[in-house]
Amino acid sequence: MKRILLTAALGLITVASYAQWSNPADDIPAYHPNPPANSADLPPTLSGKQLTGEYFRYPWQVKVYEEAAKIPSVLYQLPCYCRCDRALGHTSLHSCFEGTHGAVCSTCAKEGAYAYKMTKLGWTPKQIRAGIERGEYEQIDLNKLGNS
Repeated sequence: MKRILLTAALGLITVASYAQWSNPADDIPAYHPNPPANSADLPPTLSGKQLTGEYFRYPWQVKVYEEAAKIPSVLYQLPCYCRCDRALGHTSLHSCFEGTHGAVCSTCAKEGAYAYKMTKLGWTPKQIRAGIERGEYEQIDLNKLGNS
């Protein structure tokens, strides 16, 4: 019994000490801190006739991609909290809109819509990134977005 209690106590101490020295900022998804050297060198986001078919059944899906195409260098500087950097190797939120991932992932879509909205309000990519990190993008209603 003493061994079990000792093991449990050591486990709790280990967890507590790890939490004390870990930095939540180290867990930010991939992004680029600066704009691309030349935004023309970025892979294009899907656009035009590519925004049809099974991945674009709802108006908000098309709208988010149309907005993304207008702010590629901003998206390049933002992380994506669906963690597609781990699963898909994405390097920033821009990567989500190079294929259909942004149409099927509400996190990517909301972050993209948030980035566009805040860019239009004059926010810098750094300010938008801070808002995304605070979870402000979660307030975006995609269904309302598609109807505007």
